[in-house]
Amino acid sequence: MTFGFAPSAATSMSASAVSADSANRLARMLEPAEWAAAGIPLLRSPREVVSGLHTRHRPTPQTAVVAVLDHEERLTASASFARRSVSADGWEFRNALLAHLRRVIPHDLRRRTPVRTAVLLYCREGDERWTEEDGAWMWGLRDACTLHGLRCGAYITLTRGGWQVLGEGRGGRRPNSISTPVALADTVAEHDLFPLRTGGGAAEALRRTAAR
Repeated sequence: MTFGFAPSAATSMSASAVSADSANRLARMLEPAEWAAAGIPLLRSPREVVSGLHTRHRPTPQTAVVAVLDHEERLTASASFARRSVSADGWEFRNALLAHLRRVIPHDLRRRTPVRTAVLLYCREGDERWTEEDGAWMWGLRDACTLHGLRCGAYITLTRGGWQVLGEGRGGRRPNSISTPVALADTVAEHDLFPLRTGGGAAEALRRTAAR
């Protein structure tokens, strides 16, 4: 005679829910090939964009910086925030990006064609190689741009080794996640000639310091 225990209905339902959640999270991320095939516009001066955002927001690991550029690649608005989600879920990343975009710039949903582009700089540990976390941020950025009437732009990682525009193969050693930001006046000069909206106390403190 053999004795055994059949799994309870609650246990089976819990396992199914976990499996479904994992499948949904995997669906809410983009592979590098999918990102490259999406026709993301290339940045003319990626180093200037990265240096400007690094100076304004001083990101540390697990900090995201979302920025909106006009048609001449001038910085119109930007916001930084710390990642709070435990899991790499594109849906949660999308919601966070959208919330910060709404705080710093009006939507462009009335336009037939987007004229402004959103880019995302994410500071993290590790090297420049793509991770599932990167895939979730890519999905979140693309979806947030659609919902805010913006064109989806570059996704950039910032690590100890430097910065990397994923899907393009362009990058550099500085700035990196441990380098000291350059003076704000040494970044793109036209930033001072264009009204800029930012979210995050670090950027406001930098602007006050630069003005003195």
